[in-house]
Amino acid sequence: MAKFLLQFRALFLLVLLSGSVVRTTISVGVGINYGQIANNLPSPSRVAVLLQSLSISRVKLYDADQNVLRAFSNSNVEFIVGVGNEHVPNMTDPTKAQAWVKQHVLPHLPQTKITCITVGNEVLSGNDTQLISNLVPAMKTIYDVLVSLGLNNQVNVSTAHSLTILANSFPPSSGTFKQDLMQYMEPLIEFHSQTKSPFLINAYPYFAYKSNPSEVPLDYVLFRPNQGLVDPITNLNYDNMLYAQIDAAYSAIKAMGHTDIEVKISETGWPSKGDSDEVGATPENAGIYNSNILRRIEEKQGTPMKPSVPIDVFVFALFNEDLKPGPASERNYGLFYPDGNPVYDIGLHGYLPRMSYSSAAYKTQVRNRRVQ
Repeated sequence: MAKFLLQFRALFLLVLLSGSVVRTTISVGVGINYGQIANNLPSPSRVAVLLQSLSISRVKLYDADQNVLRAFSNSNVEFIVGVGNEHVPNMTDPTKAQAWVKQHVLPHLPQTKITCITVGNEVLSGNDTQLISNLVPAMKTIYDVLVSLGLNNQVNVSTAHSLTILANSFPPSSGTFKQDLMQYMEPLIEFHSQTKSPFLINAYPYFAYKSNPSEVPLDYVLFRPNQGLVDPITNLNYDNMLYAQIDAAYSAIKAMGHTDIEVKISETGWPSKGDSDEVGATPENAGIYNSNILRRIEEKQGTPMKPSVPIDVFVFALFNEDLKPGPASERNYGLFYPDGNPVYDIGLHGYLPRMSYSSAAYKTQVRNRRVQ
């Protein structure tokens, strides 16, 4: 009865707020990437209501936006916050790393649940050798700061990778890291092992399909019924590309002598719109991909190589972001439009309160945000 009354009170409040209504509930356990490269997004306080109504309790940011973290104070939402690539070199300095943690993390604990700090995004896939060489030292320095503050058991440190760090990805059991990255991967893998932090990958089967639609079966990348592909070494059958990508990462880590590191998906998604040469970027395909992801998360599925370890996924992204550069698809990964309406129907259902003066003023703060 208490739970019913709580739900009724929340629903009544949301109706009074005259917000946008979005349908049904998202799967429990999924995380969401909350990017803000846009000039038309709702304020964090409104987003907090939307995510609560969707029962989303895990959010990944690309920075440590103080407005967002304050808006989710005393909620049950767990946050991954990020150190931008441009700040990674500074994080090798213990004094600057401590200042960053004390400014961006410490003031929000324990009211806001911050569980992970990502240091950079897809650093090892770039060509900035100084940035690459600073990555692991920066991660270690931030971790040492957390230890000194007694926070290392509640906040872990990681970094997110593009799958281009892999030299081989199929068959999954033959996954290996690129040879020219090994000097960086070895200390990175040791760091994850020692600190018990997850190995994060941004995995997009859409990219593989877009690059070669005549050879990559659409059903295979969309989780639709298909005969799958068999790993000739393990005889394991893969009925979707995402699971093959996850297991390829596990294999690459195992090839370096470790089986004690969990692989998690920090980003995956499918665009609902693209340029004329972006094959497959449609609302229909995006809806199929993301609804099938949610279903498998709800079923607590594991991959063929790790069947007892449920996949851990952060979907990209919460909103369409109109200021993101690049092809049209980059601005159309969102599950929602900025007004709170779903981009396509996969059974989502939530409430976005009507805009207030304060939230309108907030929009002016995002115009000069860095590019993700």
